[in-house]
Amino acid sequence: MHRTISIIGSTGSIGTQCLDIVQRNPERLRVVAISANSNVDLIVDQARMFKPKMVALADESKLNLLQQALSDSNIEILGGEEGVCACASHSEAEIVLGAATGIAGLKSVLSALSEGKILALANKETLVAAGDLAMETAKINHAKIIPVDSEHSAIFQCLEDGGIQNVEKIVLTASGGPFRESKRSELDHITPQQALKHPNWDMGPKVTIDSATMMNKGLEIIEAYWLFGVKKNQIDVVVHPQSIVHSMVLFTDGSMKAQLSLPDMRLPIQYAFTYPDRWPFPEGRVDWRTPQTLNFSPPDLEKFPCLRLARQSLEVGGNAPAVLNAANEVAVSLFLDEKIQFMAIPEIIENALDHLSGAAPKTFDEVVHIDQMTRKYVLNARKRNTLNL
Repeated sequence: MHRTISIIGSTGSIGTQCLDIVQRNPERLRVVAISANSNVDLIVDQARMFKPKMVALADESKLNLLQQALSDSNIEILGGEEGVCACASHSEAEIVLGAATGIAGLKSVLSALSEGKILALANKETLVAAGDLAMETAKINHAKIIPVDSEHSAIFQCLEDGGIQNVEKIVLTASGGPFRESKRSELDHITPQQALKHPNWDMGPKVTIDSATMMNKGLEIIEAYWLFGVKKNQIDVVVHPQSIVHSMVLFTDGSMKAQLSLPDMRLPIQYAFTYPDRWPFPEGRVDWRTPQTLNFSPPDLEKFPCLRLARQSLEVGGNAPAVLNAANEVAVSLFLDEKIQFMAIPEIIENALDHLSGAAPKTFDEVVHIDQMTRKYVLNARKRNTLNL
């Protein structure tokens, strides 16, 4: 029997790697729905190759192009946020891959959880901005969340037989990004092209910049807090430049478990689809016949303040994680557009956290309100030149 899947964000880095796994396992996986933001050409190619029953495009201004390109098919074509949510809640989808980038992926994730789906979660921002809401929705509807981030997948695997009650620490590993060995003074002049050259991973632009600032690890701290139900002080971060150890769990008796593999996002994606089984993955093995060195060191919080800010937002609680997430999305976008310097990203985030505080969001509309309020604040502050950027 096929495992039926819906892919939210099929044209992004995670989505395309997911479809590579489907192509490798046609007798085991079948795609019933796909959605994308605006990449018409690629989603049309995907629709013709994988023949889903439903295709959705979030950007309604391009919906006519999609409809014309697939007019000779029997595929149901939808547009806008509601169309994406329809893909996420498709009646035939057993597993939903939530891979849309940023806060834009939240509503579709909640739609999947509301239908009791197995959610293969690759969208960090969902649990950062709306962790309480997402976990409560999953609980009420008996939905299961299987993390796709390599770090959280590693922890998920380490906890399969260890039990969360026996955990002393969760240790998230970080590559350190492209500027791990750079001096703090050098970071003021980093270009987007430099920041987009990750040494180990092939990811989308937003996630790659988050890795360069180490905000990705900060977001993962918050995500781990919600996913695994540990206390805030039970989550540590260690820099591991080889990206072979994807994360570790320290148990109360002092023993540790770690999940190791070559850095390939297809492995945690496939595991989310196959859990609790494991399917063959032919390439990609650590060659222990050759000398190997695995290094670990604490992160430099002075050089990478985003990591400190993320942990601070988790400690403060309330709306702080949602503010952190929104301010970071705006700042990363401004940096990619070459409108601010690299080290202005944490300055923008810290300014937003200092000026915007409130209660934790309890509904989707409240999450959206905090997100929009923060974006407006950041852009207005920059326009008024109050950030000295």
